[in-house]
Amino acid sequence: MDIDELYETAVRMVAPGQGILAADESTRTITKRFETIGLESTADSRRDWREMLFRTEHAMNNRISGVILYDETLRQNAADGTPLVDLIKASGAVPGIKVDLGAKSLAGTDGQETITEGLDGLRDRLAEYYQLGARFAKWRAVIEVGRNGDESVPSQYCINTNVHALARYAMLCQENNIVPIVEPEVLMDGDHDIDRCYEVTEFTLKRLYQELFEQGVVLEGTILKPNMVIAGKLCQEQATREEVAELTVQCLMSTVPAAVPGIAFLSGGQSDEDATAHLNIINEGFDLPWPVTFSYGRALQAAPLKAWGGKAENVAAGQAAFNHRAEMNGLAALGEWKADLEDKAA
Repeated sequence: MDIDELYETAVRMVAPGQGILAADESTRTITKRFETIGLESTADSRRDWREMLFRTEHAMNNRISGVILYDETLRQNAADGTPLVDLIKASGAVPGIKVDLGAKSLAGTDGQETITEGLDGLRDRLAEYYQLGARFAKWRAVIEVGRNGDESVPSQYCINTNVHALARYAMLCQENNIVPIVEPEVLMDGDHDIDRCYEVTEFTLKRLYQELFEQGVVLEGTILKPNMVIAGKLCQEQATREEVAELTVQCLMSTVPAAVPGIAFLSGGQSDEDATAHLNIINEGFDLPWPVTFSYGRALQAAPLKAWGGKAENVAAGQAAFNHRAEMNGLAALGEWKADLEDKAA
């Protein structure tokens, strides 16, 4: 383990005004997204979509510090034969790789809760990924909140098993000089209010950092990718943007050690503008011990996907939409975003 290399990579990933593009959708997930634009999902169409993003010069050179890839993409070449990972490196961004194999039903919970799998064989996979150019990895743990006031979900059992797996993954990454992004996502799909989200997120993060410490993970070589503290989408009472930012900061300040080099939020199903606005308020309004930025997938890609539509003649439009969303979030990472910048682009 080279702690200096890990730290240097982590710092690059949270450079001022930049954030991480999550382009690690599984084949199944990207197939569903392509269906929304009437495009067949093939190895070539998936390559064309991602190549278009990686060749978007302004966004990649100025606002994207790292790209999370799917296994297929890490191994793919662009249409002209250039490895896609080399396109990312040429922009100055750090290539990364999703290494978990998805959330599966957690034994003993009657299918109500999940555990993320993928630890078997991970050491060897990470060694190969490093040789292929990846310098960071991502593992997502899924924490669902019970509906209709059911406080038995999530169970401590679910949280404990997931953060234990996150810590095991993180240690394996660091052994291979790969920075682990640890992503414990408290889902916003339910009907819970913002206070319940705070409670579950706080407990999850406290258990996560206890587990990381116990397993010897070097915090200076990690990045946290958390959810924001936000009410479930089905909750009748939605908090204001200011309340989301305040409670998110309060939760992070009480749980995340200052040794962590940076925090990169997931968007978690928020609208594009809400994800940007919340990030901006956090950076504009609070004095934080770590850089706080974005690691967005859909909130960066939905607009360019729609503009592109799977057609070669729309590449410029797709890239313009990606440039805009990357620019908006880059400004939010500096606390410099304004709502009227969205209006000017409309």
